[in-house]
Amino acid sequence: MAEAADIQGTRPSPARRWLRRTVTVAFGAPLLAGLLQAPVASSPARAAEDGTGSKTVDVSLDTLTPSAPVEGDTVTVTGTLTNRGKKAITDATVNLRVGPQMTSRSEIDQVTRRTGYRSDSDPAPLSGAPTLEIPRLGAGLSAEFSLSVPVSKLGFDKEGVYQLGVSLTGQTSDKRYDRVLGIERTFLPYQPEATEKKTQLTYLWPLIGSAHVSAETATDDQQTPVFEDDDLAAELRPGGRLEQLVSLGKDLPVTWVIDPDLLASVDAMANGYRVKDGDRNVPGKNQAAAEQWLGELEKAVQGRKVVALPFADPDLASLAHRGKDVPGSLRHLQSATTLASVTVETVLHVEPSTGVAWPVNGAVDPSIVSVATSAGADTVIARSDSVRDELPYTATAARPLGSGSTTAVVSDALLSTAFEGDMVRAENSTLAVQEFLAQSLAITLERPEDQRSIVVAPQRVPTAAQAQSMATALRGLSGRRWSQPSDLLAAAATKPDPDASTTVPSSSRYPKQLREQELPVQAFRDMKTTQDELNDFKIILTQPERVVPPFGNAINREMSTSWRGEPRASAIYRDNVLNYLQKLTKGVQLVDKSDLTLSGRSATIPVTVQNQLLQGVDHLVLRLTSPNKSRLELNGARYTELPVKVSAGHSQSVKFTASANVNGQVPMTAQLYTEDGTPYGQPMSFTVRVSEITPTVMLVIAGGVLLLVLAGVRMYSQRKRVAARNAEAEAAGTTGGESAPESGTSEDVPSDGTASDGPEEKELGRDLPAEEDPTRNGPAQPSDPTSDTGAESGDPSGPGEKVDR
Repeated sequence: MAEAADIQGTRPSPARRWLRRTVTVAFGAPLLAGLLQAPVASSPARAAEDGTGSKTVDVSLDTLTPSAPVEGDTVTVTGTLTNRGKKAITDATVNLRVGPQMTSRSEIDQVTRRTGYRSDSDPAPLSGAPTLEIPRLGAGLSAEFSLSVPVSKLGFDKEGVYQLGVSLTGQTSDKRYDRVLGIERTFLPYQPEATEKKTQLTYLWPLIGSAHVSAETATDDQQTPVFEDDDLAAELRPGGRLEQLVSLGKDLPVTWVIDPDLLASVDAMANGYRVKDGDRNVPGKNQAAAEQWLGELEKAVQGRKVVALPFADPDLASLAHRGKDVPGSLRHLQSATTLASVTVETVLHVEPSTGVAWPVNGAVDPSIVSVATSAGADTVIARSDSVRDELPYTATAARPLGSGSTTAVVSDALLSTAFEGDMVRAENSTLAVQEFLAQSLAITLERPEDQRSIVVAPQRVPTAAQAQSMATALRGLSGRRWSQPSDLLAAAATKPDPDASTTVPSSSRYPKQLREQELPVQAFRDMKTTQDELNDFKIILTQPERVVPPFGNAINREMSTSWRGEPRASAIYRDNVLNYLQKLTKGVQLVDKSDLTLSGRSATIPVTVQNQLLQGVDHLVLRLTSPNKSRLELNGARYTELPVKVSAGHSQSVKFTASANVNGQVPMTAQLYTEDGTPYGQPMSFTVRVSEITPTVMLVIAGGVLLLVLAGVRMYSQRKRVAARNAEAEAAGTTGGESAPESGTSEDVPSDGTASDGPEEKELGRDLPAEEDPTRNGPAQPSDPTSDTGAESGDPSGPGEKVDR
């Protein structure tokens, strides 16, 4: 083409440019450049079909329209030529090559696997078709091409599948003769009229994601969910994977296969969510995108068949091969199945079909089938490379599996894997679409007199580009000339082919690569640990409904098929769930005590239970244990228990009565238990020091205390008497005009105002000072009374007196 020639720096002459425009007008096709010419004849030694260097040029077929032409159409092929060699290519010609009708599906598969040019199987250039001349294509350079040809020029003699090839023939400086330097092949399904019997084709359209929601919720009344990350938002925005699946699928005749966990996650986003950010949670910012996606999905599925997988799409093969021997694992599958229907109905307001099991890649063995049916599945989606038919044609998908009542819907392996590659490249998408259409027509033409039912189960998580290619292929079938759309339920109810295989493959035939991707046994042990701790925890809660569902859903997510090939991420998620549960359970704990000293025969030992949760706890008992009953007993036994009930955010002091028998140290242990006797939390230990007092010691102590009391009373009485005498002396001196000598005052009454009664004070063991002892101060003074038998005065004390009471 002219543009390609310009890339090489060599402009064609005006005469050649005029000739190319003339050829383009004659064919009525938008050729970038082309010449109508006959195939170049060459000698056998220099024939283009010798295959030498047939991979030098990469021929990329980017578009082919229409994908399934009929009479009167014009087929247009566009693409790119890239010189991957080290030498420039000269005098090159681009040709179309159309092969004879292909008679079987296996022949199509063989052509697909072929890469280089083969003179014994590739057809010659199409006679009478337009060609494109490229004078020069430098090493490492590319040039685009476009070729158009009417269907009537393709040489189709009847309906069927035909090979269509585009090749470049040219020369290099070291080999100056024409040879094929590059070729690419695809297929053209040609069925101008509708067949008498059309194949019923069911295409599953999966809406499945990975785990994003953690077990954690916010503390508000709505229990706002906390997401591990905000990656799901990118898939929901315009152009994202999930957005493309919905926008494309709404116009296609497909059966929606939905993971309810994906719906629950997006619904949680739409109602407000939070996202982990280090050690804190921040508000999510993609609520609008979630609302928009859910609204579009709800409209898309109305009136369509919807199949709900078990919640979080559990990995049936991992469960069958690694987890079924771990107690409780199968119960998780049953709960996930029960939750599926409720979730879909709540979010999408449609009633889904349940009871469908879809093992990874449709690979089954007896244990997988057994696990699937144990949770209530009556339909298993298998694949033809697992359940193999030894037939010369493609059998109807449905058939009984094994000796039980389970129905296997065996999807077609070639059609199901047609779009697993990198569909971002236009060439890959075009080739995949054409092969898909060719294979579907070949199925119909295998036995045109019989109508069969075929199921396509593509990859679980198609990319946006893969979804676009899948949609293109289904639109290519919209003419319904050899197929008609069906749904999974109808396919499962189709009368089976009596010659189709119903044997379940043995475990040894399960693909090794898939087995290596399974969840390890430790994953199921971790799930059991989490479930056991959750069971113990929920018993004590006054509002278990705020805790059980988030953790139950998280455990289901731990079994998800999406963890295949992600062992580290899977382990981290499980650890996060368990660690958060343990953080909550530690919110109810015993407060550490210091050692105690117990004096006497009995005392009360307090133990404090702290509740840091946002809800109350109940149905707990606190057990205090003494390992040495002979030294310290609790209510006459080695241990005693008291009920515990603590409000949210509070603490409770539980008091135990203890009786001491022998002195010494007694290690004590306090432990919380649930009402069924299961230990809760960690035990708390402390030491009680017992100091028992004997009766003899008690008597001695009591006597000493009594003497001290009596001495105190005696001293008090003496001070009262002295005070009374002083008052009388002062009164007498005032009325009689006499004054007592100063020395008498200092000698008879101490400065502290107390009376002296030396001998009696000494009997109490008190040494009196010289000024208070009458034996040291000489004979008694006339003012001293001879006795102290009178009653004490009850009158108020005189002014200036100090009285100890």
